[in-house]
Amino acid sequence: MVVKDSIFSKENEDKLLKTTMEYDYDKTHFADSMQRMAYQQKKDADAASKFRHQRTLTYFGLGGTLILACFLFFIFKERRKSENLLLNILPSEVAAELKAKGSTKAKHFNNVTVLFTDFVSFTTASERLSPQDLVDELHACFMVFDDIMNRNHVEKIKTIGDAYLAVSGLPAADPNHAGNVVNAASEIAAFMQDRYLKMGDKTFQVRLGVHSGNVVAGIVGTRKFAYDIWGDTVNIAARMEQNSEAGRINISETTYQLVKEKFDCDYRGEIEAKNKGHLKMYFAGARKVA
Repeated sequence: MVVKDSIFSKENEDKLLKTTMEYDYDKTHFADSMQRMAYQQKKDADAASKFRHQRTLTYFGLGGTLILACFLFFIFKERRKSENLLLNILPSEVAAELKAKGSTKAKHFNNVTVLFTDFVSFTTASERLSPQDLVDELHACFMVFDDIMNRNHVEKIKTIGDAYLAVSGLPAADPNHAGNVVNAASEIAAFMQDRYLKMGDKTFQVRLGVHSGNVVAGIVGTRKFAYDIWGDTVNIAARMEQNSEAGRINISETTYQLVKEKFDCDYRGEIEAKNKGHLKMYFAGARKVA
């Protein structure tokens, strides 16, 4: 019995020791597991926080980039509008010089041809039409004139009431300046004749005058500035227009010598021009067939 009790006691002690050791191991393993879990959770939490931070920075970066892109697009759009407006006022070469230097210098041009147009009996027409109809008709006619100028390499200078002033050969030289202007004048005459046949007294008849020579061109003023031309050539072109007839293109002797090989012209003789004495004048007709 003593031996049996001793053996039983020894087995219980071994079991108890084993149980105690297993418990201690499990406890230690559990503690380690908890510690590792806590560490992993903290690591995961730090990673999640870092990810959220990076995501927030990314969103801010994308938002900032988008705002900057919109701002740059707005600036680009407004700049294009300003440039287009400037090009509507000035020739491209002059506009480029003005943007680059902040100012432009007046220049002398030796070989240019000036075109003047004027509507016949405009004052009478203005009494016949309402103010809005009058302005609308002027606008419709001058829009077509502008298109004709562009197609024939002629630079529009300005409108003065119902008068239209344009020139070829500046700011870039053009050896065909006289032919360009007579071509443009012929298209204007044909357009206005056709329009008058269709609309009658609701539109106008036009006189055209052309002269070739030299001018000075540049910008005047600092506010609402405009590109303009000066010189006796401009004055004689105006006299050519004043001494023309409805639907006809009256050209000077100088212009005639430049275009006589290309256009049929009728000599009108020497006609008195205001403050210019007697000047040789020609009616330019159809373009000659090659």
